[in-house]
Amino acid sequence: MSEDDDTPLEQTVGGLVVGGILLVAFGLLALGVPWFWIAFPVGFAGVLPAAIGLVRLYERRKDDAEDDEPAEQEAALATLRERYARGELTEAEFERKVERLLETETVADAREFRTRGTKGPGERPGDPEDPELDREEAG
Repeated sequence: MSEDDDTPLEQTVGGLVVGGILLVAFGLLALGVPWFWIAFPVGFAGVLPAAIGLVRLYERRKDDAEDDEPAEQEAALATLRERYARGELTEAEFERKVERLLETETVADAREFRTRGTKGPGERPGDPEDPELDREEAG
């Protein structure tokens, strides 16, 4: 997609802003306001470019956030590999943690599952391999 192509969000916002500008300008004309024409240069030279610029900024930030997620997952996987290589994790622990990491879509999901004590989406709290979580569940 080239830089000149408008996204659906840009098209929607642009259409709404143009509609608003026309509504204000012709509303002022219908009310008999002699300076109704001011709505056109203010709207088309100020409000419309500002709205499109904000939409592009929003989409760029959203894309940057999505690009960061795979990097976070790769970093978490690299940390697990290092811990396994140093002998801090057994093979079973390593495999379980890698599975859990790959089951979650984002690192933020993995943190949420860890703090809630769940293994994955839709599963009940508690980890059969973690007796501390079983005690919390029981009492």
